[in-house]
Amino acid sequence: MNESVRKLAAATAIGIALAAAPAVATPQVHYGSSVVDGVEIAYREAGDPSRPTVLLLHGFPTSSHMFRDLIPELAARYHVLAPDYPGFGASAMPPAESFDYSFDNFARLMTKFIDAKGVERYVTYVMDYGAPVGYRMFAADPARVLGFVIQNGNAYEEGLLEFWDPVRAYWADRSAANGDKLRGFLTLEGTKWQYLQGAKDPSKISPDNFWHVQYLLDRPGNAAIQLALFYDYRTNVPLYPQWQALFREHQPPALVVWGKNDPIFPAEGAEPYKRDLKDVEFHLLDTGHFALEEEGAFIAERMLAFLDRVTRE
Repeated sequence: MNESVRKLAAATAIGIALAAAPAVATPQVHYGSSVVDGVEIAYREAGDPSRPTVLLLHGFPTSSHMFRDLIPELAARYHVLAPDYPGFGASAMPPAESFDYSFDNFARLMTKFIDAKGVERYVTYVMDYGAPVGYRMFAADPARVLGFVIQNGNAYEEGLLEFWDPVRAYWADRSAANGDKLRGFLTLEGTKWQYLQGAKDPSKISPDNFWHVQYLLDRPGNAAIQLALFYDYRTNVPLYPQWQALFREHQPPALVVWGKNDPIFPAEGAEPYKRDLKDVEFHLLDTGHFALEEEGAFIAERMLAFLDRVTRE
């Protein structure tokens, strides 16, 4: 058999073997809803509920949609839950005038949500708004939290730089004029800016993100909800010392995967975690606010290694 025939035969044999090999099924993501204290909470769920749970807490102005690619990567080995807060995603949107849009209330509802799902202990992915929600849950019952994956989620005043100046002005004076200065973040241009600013390669950011987010922001009454949350964010800052003390006391393992070019939560807010946490894996990534859009494969890889370790210790 000459060399060319031998190579052809070998390639054919490999092709037959690959065709005969069983395909690895992508874990199925299920979309459901639960009524918690009279409010419909939509969520994405995947994986075996008997396995350790990963709770994914989204940021502004998105929803569980931000985890659409991450969930299948985790679900082959873990149970994954990604809820939408009220006023976000597919969850109910009660009027701002008759509902408590606050981080305290979101944390309470998310706790009741996982209670109803039968989750006792969990690892939390916190991003943006997910940080004050997740850290409130941690403060209420530290023993339930097996660890944190922290992606552009702030717990230190070092992370609140000049971007926050107009928001701080709104905290000091909740006037219509100060609120109007924040409405630019609710526009299509503001949404695009959040996704594209700091991205290493903006061409990798799917514009589907913009349309998904903007449709939700443009719903009648949603602007009032977002302004209520901008104002309530002021309640997080006085809690930072408490959360930091809990980090030092309980030492939850942490994986920090932070978009270092984020103008909203810059790298200055990531560094102090190393001051309070002993077991911390730390990565500053060359991307922006929505790091999963460009660094999803790397984050999933590091998460799986982290989860394998912290859920078995």
